[in-house]
Amino acid sequence: MPAIIRKLTIILDETRREMGRDLARPIRRVIACAVIENPFAGRYVEDLSELVAQGEELGALLAARAIAALGIPGDQVESFGKAAIVGEGGELEHAAALLHPRMGAPVRAALGRGPALIPSAKKSGGPGTGIDIPLGHKDAAFVRSHFDAIEARLPDAPRANEILVCLALTDGGRPSPRIGGLTTAEIIGQDGLR
Repeated sequence: MPAIIRKLTIILDETRREMGRDLARPIRRVIACAVIENPFAGRYVEDLSELVAQGEELGALLAARAIAALGIPGDQVESFGKAAIVGEGGELEHAAALLHPRMGAPVRAALGRGPALIPSAKKSGGPGTGIDIPLGHKDAAFVRSHFDAIEARLPDAPRANEILVCLALTDGGRPSPRIGGLTTAEIIGQDGLR
């Protein structure tokens, strides 16, 4: 059964200056959020395949929305992350079912690649609960300039019978990175690590 979506929200963050210095180019980070009905709220269900399928559906939808908000082709996205907050009527495993088995494949398809593990976070909470979405480079997890996070918070979600699902994409790493490590120019991009 397709996800029943109450609302979609886009959060766009654009950094132009850091420590009083203009950046060479603005860094844009976007979070595409979907607030969905939790079909298993209030009851234990052994088979979570319905949420697994909805995760795949939401991966495609949220990736398309986030890429459009960034205003760049999908293959120019540099980093990604995902997260979910389960309302009090659900359980943490409901978030895991959405985020892990099948959500990544449609995200990677929209980006044209992305062999690195998509960093993720999940928690339980009520309306207004925030979550830090971890970010990492889509092609090479060892690129330190892209170790980052961005917060998602919606004042009216998730309600007890809902799940807030988020996908974050960026067009760059942190402003003014200078702690060394693998650079974007050095990425091989085959194993998702380097």
